[in-house]
Amino acid sequence: MKKRILLTSFDTWLKDQQSNSSDDLLLEVSKLELLPHHLTFLRQLPVDVQLASTQVMEKIKAIQPDYIICCGMAASRTQLSVEAVASCKEMVLQTEVDLEKLVTGAVAIQISHDCGKFVCEGLYYSVLDYLSQNQLTARCIFVHVPVLNQENLMGILADFVLIINNLALSSSC
Repeated sequence: MKKRILLTSFDTWLKDQQSNSSDDLLLEVSKLELLPHHLTFLRQLPVDVQLASTQVMEKIKAIQPDYIICCGMAASRTQLSVEAVASCKEMVLQTEVDLEKLVTGAVAIQISHDCGKFVCEGLYYSVLDYLSQNQLTARCIFVHVPVLNQENLMGILADFVLIINNLALSSSC
């Protein structure tokens, strides 16, 4: 049975940005016809926690995914970063996905405990909280994507596809 996976990305937020690397990565993934999964893309979310969270929650209700992979840009990073936790004020929520198992076989992915205190963390926290409050079985991760270029695109794309495959093929992730 194909796993239903929701993938999200953000729009740009600075005037001089040509694109958002999280959206660039999802565009590349959407071109791949090799993935044996049911992927739904929710691209170019507004860079606003409340608006983005509302759109993602509505999509979760509509498609009832098995997994949600939220993606955001991290221009200062050089490889994919899978976020373990998200916080809001004093509250900290952790993904229920086994991240060590998830990144097995990856070439260059780091597990991070710093989601960045920006819209990325706000969205991640909101989705984790929504899943918990509604006792949904869907699992969510957040992946920060570095700026993509010709030198790093293929490696980052391969590692991201590995994340998708590991989530979809392992019931214990």
